[in-house]
Amino acid sequence: MGLAGAEIELINSDDLALVRRGHLQEGDIRRMRVTALVDSGAYMLVINENIRAQLDLGKVDEKEAVLADGTLRKLDIVGPLDVRFENRATTVRAMVIPGEAEVLLGAIPMEDMDVVIDPRQQKLIVNPESPYLPKMSLK
Repeated sequence: MGLAGAEIELINSDDLALVRRGHLQEGDIRRMRVTALVDSGAYMLVINENIRAQLDLGKVDEKEAVLADGTLRKLDIVGPLDVRFENRATTVRAMVIPGEAEVLLGAIPMEDMDVVIDPRQQKLIVNPESPYLPKMSLK
């Protein structure tokens, strides 16, 4: 199977909360559309430093991660941020890779949004078995 990509929207979740409470206007929400590499072998959402700065995401933790080249690095965890794809959304934390690295959409946000990789089209799609509402198994 080749590489799969997806156009997703990343939104500062704290801004969304401030709008709900009436402390911020809708137009002031920090958000951006990005093309993400869909990587079911990665667990989390991975963003780069530039995206972190543009969305003004604060550090909430740090974790060690094994990168694609096999090196082990301690990386910042930031958030929360909302991820939106078509009619799906989830709220997650993101791991921050230094520099201008490509955004990776990992398995955890994919599972929460109930989306799947279509290997024939090499793209992310809404689960055809639940096209209108995301479905999640609780067993």
